[in-house]
Amino acid sequence: MEEKLWYVVQTYSGLENTVKNNLERRIASMGMENQIFRVIIPEETEVEMKNGVKKEKVRKIFPGYVFIEMVVTDESWYVVRNTPNVTGFIGSSGKGAKPVPLHPGEIDPILKRLGLHRTEVDINVKVGDQVKINTGPFVGRVGSVDEIDYDKMILKVLVDIFGRQTKLEVEFTQVEEIS
Repeated sequence: MEEKLWYVVQTYSGLENTVKNNLERRIASMGMENQIFRVIIPEETEVEMKNGVKKEKVRKIFPGYVFIEMVVTDESWYVVRNTPNVTGFIGSSGKGAKPVPLHPGEIDPILKRLGLHRTEVDINVKVGDQVKINTGPFVGRVGSVDEIDYDKMILKVLVDIFGRQTKLEVEFTQVEEIS
């Protein structure tokens, strides 16, 4: 199986949410969950003052674009490019040429800004399990899992430091399970 990578599709401006919803419905109805994984529209909330009243407004960081994590096969490529209001892939010359994925240096800052990660890590631990930290300043320390945040892919681990239980925040990729 090929590697899942991030791609960008261009849409008609203002129809990004429609494209995302249509694409998610097509993925489910056509059984493409194992080839098309995440569809995101990078957005941020801005606070603006209008007539002395604070208003929160959601602003699209890249208007007219939708980001898709997928494995490009003939089938997945067909599903995405034939979704209503998709005008094409960025990095594809058209004429049947497959799109070019985003480089990790391009997608990582965008995902980090949204509180997401490029890769999904499956971790089979639960609260109370023992884990060993394998990178960072606390490498080699063993602790017990206190909290799990699947959205941010972070564990809060209780580690004994100088005779005290200290809660450390570590990413899923920084620990290994102890069996």
